[in-house]
Amino acid sequence: MASNVLGGELASCSTDPMTGYYRNGCCDTGPGDLGVHTVCARVTAEFLAFSKAAGNDLSTPQPHFPGLQPGDQWCLCAPRWQEAFEAGMAPDVVLEATHMGTLEWCSLDDLRAHAVAAPEA
Repeated sequence: MASNVLGGELASCSTDPMTGYYRNGCCDTGPGDLGVHTVCARVTAEFLAFSKAAGNDLSTPQPHFPGLQPGDQWCLCAPRWQEAFEAGMAPDVVLEATHMGTLEWCSLDDLRAHAVAAPEA
């Protein structure tokens, strides 16, 4: 079982919308995940605008992708979260659902500074 950045078992990030590199609701990763989709982010309007301006439009619906709305949780690429953090636009993070591999790109202190509680199931 995969571990989260706190050292515990990786929790689910979102099944509505369905997220994750493997589209199983978890921010798990593997050899084919070149984008490193490991950060369970709770997106904001500001982050979605930042991401779109950076060339990654996460808010416009596409075939097989509903488009994200503020408040949605999504497995975000760790390098993209770090880029947003450095620009002062990082979305909140659910640490329990953020894969340990994220720590290769982002510091735990920075992630903790943006931590939010996972919603009750």
